[in-house]
Amino acid sequence: MTNTTPRTFAGAFVALAIGAATLATATPAAAGDPGAAIAAGIGGFALGALAGSSARPAPPPPPYYGAPAYYPAPVYEAPPPYRCWRERRPVFDEYGDVVGYRRARVCE
Repeated sequence: MTNTTPRTFAGAFVALAIGAATLATATPAAAGDPGAAIAAGIGGFALGALAGSSARPAPPPPPYYGAPAYYPAPVYEAPPPYRCWRERRPVFDEYGDVVGYRRARVCE
């Protein structure tokens, strides 16, 4: 028994469609008629879409072995604040009125 895939059937269908399209030309193209050019563009787009959809995706890139794993990653550390203290800050409601106070840490 042969191993047939959907790509095999799609390829056979595309080949059959191309063969039928070449045999089905009934009227010759006129010089001032843009219909043949439009039909060729649409047909080329359709065949390109069929051929592109049956292509396999590119393999993933190889793994990167550049830097050894034992080097630590660079990390930014902010300098410590110079001076900090706690002070009372007002708490406002949705109308902008002071409804109380809360202690908050403030640093320079």
